[in-house]
Amino acid sequence: MNFKKPYPSFCKFNGIISLLFLVLISCSQDSSKKEVALFETQYARCHIAPSIDQLTKKLWVTKILPEMGARMGIKDSSYNPMKGLSFDEMKAIYQTGIYPLKPTISKKDWQLLKAYIISKAPDSLMTSGNSNRSNELVQFLPKPISLDSVKGTFITYLEYNKERRKLFVGDISGNLFQFDFDINKSKLLGQFGSAVVAYTKRADQDYVTAIGQLNPSEIPSGRIFTVQDSIVKPLQEILHRPVNTLVVDLFKNGKDELVISEFGNLTGKLSLLTKADSLNYQKTTLLNQPGTIRVMAKDMDQDGKDDLVALTSQGDESISILYQEDNQKFRSEKVIRFSPIYGTSWFEIIDYDGDGDFDIVTANGDNADKTYIPKPYHGLRIHINDGNNNFVEKYFYPMNGATRLLARDFDQDGDIDFGILSTFPDYDNNPNFTFVYLENSNTAEFGFIPYTFEDSNLGRWFLMDAGDVDEDGDEDIILSSFTYVFTPVPDELLKLWEEKNIDIMVLENKLINKN
Repeated sequence: MNFKKPYPSFCKFNGIISLLFLVLISCSQDSSKKEVALFETQYARCHIAPSIDQLTKKLWVTKILPEMGARMGIKDSSYNPMKGLSFDEMKAIYQTGIYPLKPTISKKDWQLLKAYIISKAPDSLMTSGNSNRSNELVQFLPKPISLDSVKGTFITYLEYNKERRKLFVGDISGNLFQFDFDINKSKLLGQFGSAVVAYTKRADQDYVTAIGQLNPSEIPSGRIFTVQDSIVKPLQEILHRPVNTLVVDLFKNGKDELVISEFGNLTGKLSLLTKADSLNYQKTTLLNQPGTIRVMAKDMDQDGKDDLVALTSQGDESISILYQEDNQKFRSEKVIRFSPIYGTSWFEIIDYDGDGDFDIVTANGDNADKTYIPKPYHGLRIHINDGNNNFVEKYFYPMNGATRLLARDFDQDGDIDFGILSTFPDYDNNPNFTFVYLENSNTAEFGFIPYTFEDSNLGRWFLMDAGDVDEDGDEDIILSSFTYVFTPVPDELLKLWEEKNIDIMVLENKLINKN
């Protein structure tokens, strides 16, 4: 998300530009040997390039090419990437070197490049292979919940804690709440200054992460707070738009480490904070690239040490395994890579095929950037591990705007089912496909039966979790809404969201009958 809009998508557009010039020139039949050599030396250490036919001609002309030119130092009186920004923000952006002061390409070559792209770009994209047919969801009973009487819902953090049987919710204003399903009431736990995006409760203290600047910015302002005996203290580190914090004893020494996804904007990083003393942490950069959005700790090589699996969702959209070596060091390897316009937003680690190793499932569909159109390559993907952490995509379920997924055995038949959430559905053709439940009917053949529910348009679903909310022995699904309008939405839906004011939708699993 190219943050003139808030938190949900974290900009997939930035990474397209940095190598497209090289990629597209290399595709031209008129490319010189010098241009081909330049491409061959640069491409291998950059991102995967999108094909020209993955975006329409209109988007290339009006959105991509103007930004692309700016990133090659081409001055265009009709486009200014710094328009409306503060002096401090402009200064910070210029310091990144993303927008060079001098052209890196001649005007003649730039005109040839534009003409080539425009000539190859399609007028429209192919339609999705998914027929968007589904069954009515009968295994789950929808139960909408309004957390307050305030119109609109702006939930930026959602997690169900099964030990405490409480739902924890953070919002765009920096509030952290605890919701009790038994009494249907919320309790304010604290106020942290900006949108709360992560919360972890440990035995000795709690950790709360606030993003700082919600809109795209090169100025770090995010913080992590500790809470102990109701006393709130910020850590000394100022973070660059952190969106996720993993609290884990990585080194098995009885001390918690903090692995922080500093999503950033044009720049960003994956950071590790290790405790230096009771008050201070030592910061190490694990990945020096923007867009990291989620990290999980798993022993991927089965050597007894926890490794880190990180999703980077901006520019070089990829999943990296950071293998833990001796002396608290990590070795990074990219194991899955996507085109930078896929909008990769989430992943889960599971053993899908039951062979003893970890497989990876991804959701691709963040669409809150400069290329907002339905895209046939959005959806859920299952990547199967060959046993050596080489992953092959074996299944794809097309779904416009897919941004979150859950992988659980919801029907308790011994295989993995999926819940998929779409924040950016195709409102013109399939407005009800904001949530899909995929029931696994044949694991070996990747057979799934899709289900949707009638009231799925009562909110703009953004976050999702699962847990046995009603304590009847099966797992329920919890959706939260984010009704800030950062992409086009039909007026009737905006009116519906305001009237109904639904913050949470619990899909109560009816698999096990209550007494």
